[in-house]
Amino acid sequence: MNSTCNLLAPAGSWETLYAAIKAGADSVYFGLEHLNMRARAARRLQLDDLPRLADVCRKNGVESYLAVNTLIYDQDFDLLQTILKNAADSGISAVIATDVAAISMARELGLSVHISTQANISNLRAVRFFSRYADVMVLARELTLKQIRAITQRIEEEQITGAGGGLVQIELFVHGALCVSISGKCGMSLALTNHSANRGDCLQSCRRSYRVIDDATGEELKVENRFVMSPRDLSTIHMIDQLIDAGVGVFKIEGRGRPADYVYKVTRAYRQAIDACLNGSYTPEKRQNWQKELETVFNRGFWQGGYYLGEVVGEWSASYGSRATIEKVYLGHALNYFQKSGIGYFKIEDSVVTCGDKVAIIGPTTGYAETTVDSIFCDKEPVSIARPGMRITFPVQQKIRKNDKLYLLRPRQHFQS
Repeated sequence: MNSTCNLLAPAGSWETLYAAIKAGADSVYFGLEHLNMRARAARRLQLDDLPRLADVCRKNGVESYLAVNTLIYDQDFDLLQTILKNAADSGISAVIATDVAAISMARELGLSVHISTQANISNLRAVRFFSRYADVMVLARELTLKQIRAITQRIEEEQITGAGGGLVQIELFVHGALCVSISGKCGMSLALTNHSANRGDCLQSCRRSYRVIDDATGEELKVENRFVMSPRDLSTIHMIDQLIDAGVGVFKIEGRGRPADYVYKVTRAYRQAIDACLNGSYTPEKRQNWQKELETVFNRGFWQGGYYLGEVVGEWSASYGSRATIEKVYLGHALNYFQKSGIGYFKIEDSVVTCGDKVAIIGPTTGYAETTVDSIFCDKEPVSIARPGMRITFPVQQKIRKNDKLYLLRPRQHFQS
């Protein structure tokens, strides 16, 4: 069993960066400006954020990977060079890239390179080629476990080293959104809206519902699911041991456009699963519990194992948007935190919170915190319910900060369809 397992979590914002670190990520990946494949989906981090971001990662023992994985046009070169120069100066751990221009420019600046899934690496010859420039390669999402294992075994047998001198590491997506296209290379958004997915500007036309009509007869074909191009999300929590045995070294969670609760809970589940595999405590009961936890945050339903198990796409989303079993309802924000007593002071601005409710607290340096409201005080008097306009206190086990957002967590009543 491979004992080198790097859990890579998405960081599309400061909140999700700290959530990933708190949940046990070994590394995080993020994009800057518009030269990354989630430029539209994520709240963009800026060039000025790089030094602090790199510093936060170093202090927490977490590697930092910068995604510049879009297609690069000539007019992008100045920005690309500026981004990569700042990454090198800030001490970013590696760059994730697809375009040869980005790969070569990063190497010229002495940056370690990881090849993005958009390169569609599907065979050993491609691994050998990219090993001249890169240390880590994300294999195509469409490969089977058997094909993945064959590639990692040959890397070991032939001692194929990357640009940094160590053996090439193989990275795989283990959780999150799947695209109907081949390894994310899609022209649908560009064709319909002139917004290119390959430039990080996808409008997700495939996620909409469609009617199928025969042009020749005008008859509408009967289909069981109107979301005929929207796959369910990938989940491999039940087979993470097989991926480790197959020689995968980096386990990547999709979701730079997702909120902090998603990043925290998904990262924590896979952290626990990987650790359980390595220490021999990985059980069916634990897998079931992790899967239930994954269902509480954003998902379009799950395709268990996806292509890795040799299946064809047949697991389509049944609705638009999330099918999470838990929803967040905005309550208000933190006014203060009294660290010695572990008490949070909040202003309730919307909805109500009662004793016994579970709440989440999210902030740019807090990341994600979750607690149960055991007691509520307003003006030093105990109350059972807090309504908008009230300023309340209740115990919070984790350190939070002023202006952190407070959310009620409650079972989701229905799914939009």
